[in-house]
This record gives sequence, structure tokens and C-alpha cells, in this order.
Amino acid sequence: MNTASATSDTASRSPVDTPARRLTLGVEGMTCASCAARVEKAVKAVAGVHEASVNLATDTVAVELDAGVPATAIQDAIRKAGYDVPASEIDLAVGGMTCASCVGRVEKALRKVDGVLDVSVNLATEQARVKIAAGTETAALIAAIQDAGYEASLPKRDQAATEEHGKADWWPVAVSALLALPMVAPMLLQPFGVHWMPPGWVQWLLATPVQFWLGFRFYRAGWHAVKAGTGNMDLLVALGTSAAYGLSVYLLINAQSAHPGHEPHLYFEASAVVITLILLGKWLEARAKKQTAAAIRALQKLRPDSARVRRDGQDVDVPIESVRVGDLVVVRPGERIAVDGSIVEGRSHVDESLITGESMPVVKQEGDHVTGASINAEGMLLVRTEAIGAETTLARIIRMVENAQSAKAPIQRLVDKVSAIFVPVVLVIAALTFFGWWLAGAGAEMAIINAVTVLVIACPCALGLATPTAIMAGTGVAAKYGILIKDAEALETMHRVTTVVFDKTGTLTEGRARVAEVQAIGIGEHDLLQLAATIQRGSEHPFGLAVMQRAAELQIAPGEANAVQALAGLGLRATIDGKQYVLGTARLMREEGIALDSEANVQAQERERSGRSLSWLAQVTPAHRLLGFITASDTIKASATQAIDSLHAQKIATVLLSGDNQGNADAVGRTLGIDRVIAQVLPAEKTEKIAELKNGGQIVAMVGDGINDAPALAAADVGIAMSTGTDVAMHAAGITLMRGDPALVADAIDISHRTYGKIRQNLFWAFIYNVVGIPLAAFGVLNPMFAGAAMAFSSVSVISNALLLRRWKAGGQAQRKP
Repeated sequence: MNTASATSDTASRSPVDTPARRLTLGVEGMTCASCAARVEKAVKAVAGVHEASVNLATDTVAVELDAGVPATAIQDAIRKAGYDVPASEIDLAVGGMTCASCVGRVEKALRKVDGVLDVSVNLATEQARVKIAAGTETAALIAAIQDAGYEASLPKRDQAATEEHGKADWWPVAVSALLALPMVAPMLLQPFGVHWMPPGWVQWLLATPVQFWLGFRFYRAGWHAVKAGTGNMDLLVALGTSAAYGLSVYLLINAQSAHPGHEPHLYFEASAVVITLILLGKWLEARAKKQTAAAIRALQKLRPDSARVRRDGQDVDVPIESVRVGDLVVVRPGERIAVDGSIVEGRSHVDESLITGESMPVVKQEGDHVTGASINAEGMLLVRTEAIGAETTLARIIRMVENAQSAKAPIQRLVDKVSAIFVPVVLVIAALTFFGWWLAGAGAEMAIINAVTVLVIACPCALGLATPTAIMAGTGVAAKYGILIKDAEALETMHRVTTVVFDKTGTLTEGRARVAEVQAIGIGEHDLLQLAATIQRGSEHPFGLAVMQRAAELQIAPGEANAVQALAGLGLRATIDGKQYVLGTARLMREEGIALDSEANVQAQERERSGRSLSWLAQVTPAHRLLGFITASDTIKASATQAIDSLHAQKIATVLLSGDNQGNADAVGRTLGIDRVIAQVLPAEKTEKIAELKNGGQIVAMVGDGINDAPALAAADVGIAMSTGTDVAMHAAGITLMRGDPALVADAIDISHRTYGKIRQNLFWAFIYNVVGIPLAAFGVLNPMFAGAAMAFSSVSVISNALLLRRWKAGGQAQRKP
């Protein structure tokens, strides 16, 4: 019956209604037939979807849909239904792109491939980052790019191949210049009284190889654009130079037939010089683009090729691919550490400057963590491997920088819209220029030359390079100083930040608390500390670590606790020897019905006002009983004052948002001069406080390092995580600071300001150049050779301006004018 129904339904459709394509996506989270029905219903509700069929056994949904329905619409529908679409990202090297129009055409071609969820093509890096559903073939992506008229391949990851790819061929420029020189020599020699002009047939012989051999790349790329129904810079160059060349051939042949021996005014030098200048501009552009990627190449060079592993008592050199987690790696003085791990033997100073930006070597000893690619100074180290390959800190840094450099900034959307119509508009202007001059009685020759000038001076290249080159340079130099920017959106938002919210522990303080006082009530201090250590056993919280350290110093052995429960923002609950205890804030004591001793409470408040953290300990069952409190002090980071002062110098408000007691938070706030202090806030309440600031019109950056900061980092306009904190915090943040230095926050804002300053400058000049240049060309003010030179060097100027960001140095933000 179902088959008949389906057949009838299919038969009833007109040819126009027949689905244009079939898409299969994976679905995560389905557990039963009800889930399958919910997914089917959600997908069928998408406009343009004709049929959807879920296979619960394979966790997939097969969709019949119109060609114009993007895969992202199906993905969004599935996610709104409460499920997910497994996806992965792939990078492809794309060759042959010359301008912003090419970028749009490659993106359009890739989006037509079934299974493609999102696409971002970067003209500066010549790469496409494609988000694809599970099962999508890479070959289909490459074929789509090739069908659009470009070269495509998987990117070469090895350093030699990358550098080879970055080399730009100079010989076409040299050959083209040698052939064009005799044609421009008369113009150059005329001021010196030398009047000489090569015969027309010689000019023809010289110009032909420049036009059709060295300039063949413009014809090929232009033809691909025509086949795709769009236009690009190559099409403009091919049309413009062909018109000048063709006009010259016509004038030469016509003169020889009508007036033998007469040398007409020809324009072979215009077509040849335009092609030569554009080839020169592209060569300079390729060299400049290579410099914008210098940060990635510098990081890639840090990747070790081998490691010295201790196996069966012998030290053996093995390829880095052969090292496994748990292997013991031997690092001699002066060598680069090959893996991330912990020191099990030895002591040394380690230079981590290339990873964290910290200039001074750091003392490392047994038990300390070391990062691969850092340099061991003077001592022999034995390191137990904890991370290899893609999981190492260096690999993650490279991945984050690559992600940021390949991402599109929000401002790029405007550029993409302009680029989509740029070439057609220029072609219309060139046609109007021709007919305008011709109808005005200037003659076909003048009309053609002015139209050629319009075609040649128009430059979509500068528009396409204005944003990505600045982002590449800005994120690259930021990474050099330990500021890792995850994506272009975080970079764009950062320069608009008006308020920076700081967590306290581990962000503004060292996060290495020490027990300052143990105040027992009704029991001995030894017993109080032992109970606290038993409850805190295994805790990674700074207060818990301080309690465990103090217990160890006094040789107090923790007992065994059962049913230990973390109470978010309040403390801990645990059962010891059948009795239940709570350790935490005064708020927790009140919620548990524990009455605080008045004298002890006064003392506790005094300790909090002096800047100490404090936790109360009480027995809950079999009877309520207050046992005392423990205080701990944490040192404010040396750079914290500088961090706050630098932000205030930029007219940025500061807020301290802490789960610690009010007295302690106020003390830290007063010491640092923070504008506003919000204390005793639960992790869930931190998100609410961030929302309140945003609702008040503030652009908020949140700085934190712990798991409890992750929701607030995600809720802020920009999340900034300390790499000294947890992976959860770094995952939720848009920016990661590779060392625990809060002063880097102001530096991150500063490099964001400067990067977006360069983007605005580049876009201004790219737009103004076309807005001014095209009318001047249309009115006959410019000649084709000047237009060619201006067009060729517009891209180079944009990239060179972006490269000025490489001079930026961290630490100078306080002197920048707001």
C-alpha cells in the first residue's frame, strides 16, 4: 500500500516538481522510532523538501529536495528538533583565483555539492575550508572546483612543499618586460631628444607573444568565468588588452593597404605594457602574501622530526610519529622538547618564548609540565609523554591560527556583495564609455582606447585582499606574543569592547593559595584540617590544593570520604565514617541550617576584608554542629595592576566577577582599582550578570580560566581564556592567552583595534581607487598604460599596508590613543 501510494504520488508530480537532487545526512542522538519520526517531520517542514526518509539502523536521513535548498537548512531543522548532524572540516588548496569574484565562484560551486554544509574561501591563503556532512567525498569537492575553472588539491603540509608553493615565478615578468621595452623606449628617450619608433610590424611581432603566450592565463581564467556565467579580473584584462591589440592590428593592416609606407599611431605598447605590469603586480602580490603567512610557517618549523625515547634502558632516536603516550623522552641541554608531558627526572630552565611569548626562561623540575617545541637550556630532562600529534599544544596553536586566518570577518560580507556585481557593472560602464565617445564624434579609435582604460583600471583584486591579508597579519603577530584568536568574529568584536569582566582566582591572582589560618570550634585544629583534607581529597580547586598541601606539611593523612558531592559555587558535601559534613561558604551553612558562632563570624568577616578566602566546616548528621573555618591567601599577579591600568587608559570599564566572599573580592578590587566588584556569585549566576551588562548596552569581554567560567565565557560577546586553565574554558572562548598574564587582555584589544584599522584603510582605498579611477578613465583623463600600472599595484599596496601590522609589539597599548 505504501509503495502504491508513493508511486501514485510520484506519478502525480509534474516534471517541474521532480526533485533536483538527493541528499543523505548523518543524524546523531536518535534512540527510537519516535526520534526518527520527529526528524522526518522536522526535515519535511523545510520549504523545498519533497520527501525525507530516516534510517534508524544507519542513523541517516535521505532527503529529496530542490536544487536551491541549501544543506544548512536541513541541518538547522535537525538541530532544532534536538538532534545533531555529524560534520567535519576539510581544507583544499585552490589555484587560479585572482580576485574577489573568483572567491564567490568557488564558494558557489562548492555549495552545490551534496553534503556541503558551509564554505569559506580565502583569496590571501588560496584555500577553501569546507564543512561537510559525514560521507561526503573529497573527490566531489575537488571536481566541483575544477569544473568551475580552477585547480584544486589537498593542501601540502610538509614545510618544503609549502615553501615551494609560495615561490612566485619571475621569468614571465622578465620576458614580458624585455619584449615590451622596445615599444616603450621611444616614450622614455623622447625627453633626451631621441626620436625613434620601431616599425609597426616589429611592434606586432613583439606584442604577439606577450598577448597570447605570457597573457594566456588571462584568457583561460576569463573563459572559465564566462562559462560559469560570471566575470573576474582576468576577463577585464583579456577584453581590454585584446581590444587594444586588435585595434592596433586593424590600424596597421589598414594603413599598409590604404597608405603604403605610412606608419599609423598604434597601441601595441599599451596592451604589452598592461600585461607586463599586471604580471609584475601579481608576482609582487604573491611574495607579499607569502609574508602574511610567515606566522604559520614559523610555527610549522617548530614541529620536531624525531625524539630520543628511553626503551629497555636504552636511548633510541625514533621518528616523532613513532612516539606514544606514556613513552619516556630524553631531552639534552640545548635541545627542543619533542612532546607535551611531565618531567619525571631532572631540573632545568626552559625557554617557552616561541609558544607563550614569555621572554624569560622558566624553571622546570620534577612534576612540572613542559610543552613541545620549547627549548631546554642547561639540564638533562626525562619527560613522560602526555600528548602527541594533533593533541599537542603546538598543533592546537597552529590549528587555531589557521582557523582564524581562513575565517571571514563580518565586514567581508559587504565586500562579497560588491564583488558579485563588480565585473558586470564595469563591463556596462566600458560599453557606455565606448558608445558615449563614439556618438560624441571622437571616432572609434578614441572610443575603444577609453573603453580599454576603463576595463584595465577596474580592480576587484584589492577588494578581495583587503580583509583577509589584514586578518592574517594581525592574528599572526598576535600569536607571536601568545594571543591566540580563534576566529575573525572574535577579532572583529574585540575592538568594540567597552567592558572587561575578570574572574578572580587564577585570572587576577596566581591561583596557588596557601592556608593562612585554621580556626577550630569544639575540636582540635589537627582534626579540623584532617576532615577538610579528607573532603578535599582529589580536588583541583586552588583552595582544596592549599588544604591538601598544608595537611601534607603537617604530616596529616586524609581519611576516606564517601559520596563526595560538589555544590556549584557553594562548596562540598561528603560522608565520613557515617557522618555527613559540608565544607564551603557561609551561604551553604545557612542553607543547611547551621548557625554561625557570632564571635567566629566576626573573626571570619575580618579575614575576608583583609583579602583572604574562607571556608566553613560543619557536621550535618547526625547533628548540626559548626566545627570551624579555614582561611587561605592567594597572591595577586604582578601584571594585574598593569592590566587594569591599561584598560582604563583605553576608556574600558572593568568588573570583577567572583564566587568568592564579598570581603575578599572587595580587597582585590580595591588593590587593583577595578571599577565594580560583584562577589558571591554562583556559576549559573555569572551568565546572568554578563547578560545584565549586555542588556545595559555594553560590549562585554569575559576573562576566566576554570570550568565554572565556561558558561560566562560563552555568554559574553568575546570570551578570553587563560591557557593555564581548563580545556573547557579554552573551548568556550574566542581568544586564548597562552600564558597566564592578564596584561595580554589589553594587548588583544589593541591588536584588534589595529587590525580593523588596517581593514578599514584597505577597504577605503580599494573602493576609492575604483570610484575615482573608473570615471577618470571613462572621461579620457587616463591612458591604458597608467591604468594598467595603477591596477597592478593596487593589490600590492593593500597587502603592503596589512604587512605593517607585523611591526606591532605587545605592551604598547597604554600609549595608544583611544
